[in-house]
Amino acid sequence: MAPMVTHHLKDIQYKAERAITPFHIFDLDREAIAAYKEPHTKDHFCLLFVKKGQLNMQVEDRRYTVNAHHICVIFPGQLSSKELLSDDFEGKLILFDEVLFCSDILKNELSIYNYNISVKLNHIELPEAETGEIERLLEQVEKSYQDLTSIKKEQARFYIKIILLKLVEFVHTKWGNSKLSNENAKIYGKFLEMLERHYKTERTVSWYAQKLQLSPKKLNEITRKIAGLTSIETIHARIMNEIKQLLLLSNYSHKEIAFELGFNSPAALNKFVRAKLDETPTNLQQQLAQMYIIS
Repeated sequence: MAPMVTHHLKDIQYKAERAITPFHIFDLDREAIAAYKEPHTKDHFCLLFVKKGQLNMQVEDRRYTVNAHHICVIFPGQLSSKELLSDDFEGKLILFDEVLFCSDILKNELSIYNYNISVKLNHIELPEAETGEIERLLEQVEKSYQDLTSIKKEQARFYIKIILLKLVEFVHTKWGNSKLSNENAKIYGKFLEMLERHYKTERTVSWYAQKLQLSPKKLNEITRKIAGLTSIETIHARIMNEIKQLLLLSNYSHKEIAFELGFNSPAALNKFVRAKLDETPTNLQQQLAQMYIIS
């Protein structure tokens, strides 16, 4: 299977702007979106604002119908495709790097907002008042972008950060901040952060619980309450997501995938996939490929 395309911000930016700005903005219509129709990943963030019309979008294994005034934020590395656009489709696309996403702020001062943020921001349907505010900020971004002096560049960065922080705040409230605004949510966030760093080598609840100075039972209670999954289900879901990514995005053999993800043999990988999905990695790879075929 041929590897999926990865779009790089430096290749999309105009030559003159590569050295001076970490973002790129352009109008998105049926012609411009052609490059994004096939399944692909990016090395940068992407904010899509639909001004008019409709499109169907897939991010990982989630499908969204995106209508006028909806906003989508796609994260680096997320597999996505855009398809079945309406004839009157119009949108705005802002591409930007890690710095503009305020990731350090979210991981530290605003860590409570970081829970499942890459899924929450994939598709946002804002109320009318918030939509108008975001539209005005986008206008300011584009106005600054059209005349990128040093000052205007900083203004544009500032407006983009405001937009992102407003979206983060909105989805945090929408998804129920009452269950997240407590110590358990902070623990859960730390668990996810540790899992992201160590899932290839550490697969037991007891290891993470020990690092968090909790009992496995307590960690399991927290993850079940906040995410609806047990701790081991959370660990296995992260591993399974990576297996799917490698099956789709790499030229790795199943043996190479097994060793990349810490399995001691291809048979162990096969056993894991079969236990979770009742199918082989080969069947899963075929199903994923079919899922991302553009109609």
